[in-house]
Amino acid sequence: MELPVDFKQKYTELLGPVEAQQFFDGFDLEPRHGFRVNPLKDNHDYSAIVDMRSVAEHCEFGYFGKVDGKSVAHQGGLVYSQEPSAMYVGEVAHPNPGERVLDLCAAPGGKTTHLGSFMQNQGVLVANEINGKRASILAENVERFSLRNAVITNTTPEKIAQTFPEYFDKVLVDAPCSGEGMFRKDPAAMDYWSLDYPKQCADRQREILTEAVKVIKPGGQLIYSTCTFAPEEDEEIISWLIENFDFSIEPIKKYPGMDDGRPEWGNGDDGLKDCVRLFPYHFNGEGHFIAKLVKGKSEINNKLKPFWKNKHLTRPNKDELMLYKQFLNDNEIDVKFDDLVVYKNLLFASNDKLPDLSKVKVVRVGMPLGEFKKGRFEPSFALGLALTAAENHHQLTISHDQWAAYVHGDVLQLMNNMKRVGISWFVTTCQLDLENSLARQ
Repeated sequence: MELPVDFKQKYTELLGPVEAQQFFDGFDLEPRHGFRVNPLKDNHDYSAIVDMRSVAEHCEFGYFGKVDGKSVAHQGGLVYSQEPSAMYVGEVAHPNPGERVLDLCAAPGGKTTHLGSFMQNQGVLVANEINGKRASILAENVERFSLRNAVITNTTPEKIAQTFPEYFDKVLVDAPCSGEGMFRKDPAAMDYWSLDYPKQCADRQREILTEAVKVIKPGGQLIYSTCTFAPEEDEEIISWLIENFDFSIEPIKKYPGMDDGRPEWGNGDDGLKDCVRLFPYHFNGEGHFIAKLVKGKSEINNKLKPFWKNKHLTRPNKDELMLYKQFLNDNEIDVKFDDLVVYKNLLFASNDKLPDLSKVKVVRVGMPLGEFKKGRFEPSFALGLALTAAENHHQLTISHDQWAAYVHGDVLQLMNNMKRVGISWFVTTCQLDLENSLARQ
């Protein structure tokens, strides 16, 4: 790979000529693909889609291999394609069920869905993306993965800090960066790289982190990651954090091929060795940097405003509740959500332990259940994806060809009674013969 001249000179000075050459040679190695399976789905037999010998040791749900984005497994949310190094960020965060977690720079959703895998649909998972189009992609991936406890926002870190003061147990900042670690996977990233670009990115990272620290509880964790090798955005940023805020660096477990952080690239603090660097010439993935920090004392004294202060969010009224329950009964769906919220005519499963969200743009205040229309309740596609086999009794086993026809918009015909399956009948779970479907890919 033809790397920028300034890039090669910079890392030759940082690494020395011998290690620098190994580093540069790593860009010519074949990239390794990866994916995660979804533990929130029913107990599927993944042997049809997963080579059990390809397990990614560093990720509980991870495997090496390539997933077709148009496959049944991907479209149904059974698997999520994710680069092997990026998998380790969610693994380091590893939230527990019931915790309050923020993914501050969340699109397209790989790390959000990974966080949700550990949370088991318990607690609160806020996924924020400042770019509107990318926030829509984030919502689609969260829906496909069947996350029930995710709130998606489309706002600035400053607004998040104002809305959620010292609210979260864990905050993940996968920061916008210079992308040096992606040069091999996406050579176009070199087109906008310059010697000054990492410093520009670091300035923005400090702005984001200044707000991020405000939303973490005392004793809570900040997980910071980038996909760059630049010390300006990695060790120097962590040095700045511990010098300017009450944070300490937590050790991260390292698997074979993972490198320590380099104190000499920061402020010289030996604690920087507890960070993780992933170099493609050592680890079978792209370039990444990961750090875990723990917050000490409180930084602010703001109080949360109550959830129901937002006048646009209400509890369902008597008639709405009756329509929703009638839908569940008619379709033999056995599911219960603790907190139901209505926004205009849309029904969500949410969490009233959230603060007032009126100051932020909300893409979804929880899992969309459906819409009230002219005296009826019309279910959402998200609900259909999320329900498990145990929660509904309308299940249909279909072939790959039938699945392809259905997603194309065609009507299915059932041979036993020629019943038409379409909008008029809510199909909550389509159990597909994965082995046959994957044989066709």
